[in-house]
Amino acid sequence: MKGTPTQLLILLEKLDKNKIYEIKEYREKRSKSQNAYAWELIGKLADVLRKSKEEIYFQMLKDYGQSEIMSILSDINPKGFLKYYEEIGDGTVNNKKFTHYRVYKGSSEFDTKEMSIFIDGIIQECKQQDIETLTPEQIAKMEVF
Repeated sequence: MKGTPTQLLILLEKLDKNKIYEIKEYREKRSKSQNAYAWELIGKLADVLRKSKEEIYFQMLKDYGQSEIMSILSDINPKGFLKYYEEIGDGTVNNKKFTHYRVYKGSSEFDTKEMSIFIDGIIQECKQQDIETLTPEQIAKMEVF
């Protein structure tokens, strides 16, 4: 459900009163053209730095993406639950050992603002390697779909 506050009020009146609903601010998802450009630059960086695209992508997520800290019981392997993460420490609570992870949001989950920050960071990395990038005007014209 999305709409203006007035539209939402009308919709809310019609909903089942016994259910629980969540309302949050709507934010545009990153565009396919933004995503394609990010991967194009990641590929160029990977070639220059002689690393895999996946290594460069994860480094860019760490440097310019969104993350949160998560603690998981140490006997649980996070690989089945988390995609982009790194171990940052451990601790004990009530005699149970926990491992702490920094978990990174994948760019497919970014909204347009997060994607813009991500691309700006990748562009800075490219410029440091003398890799040609689009102008700010060209980037601003990328479609948001």
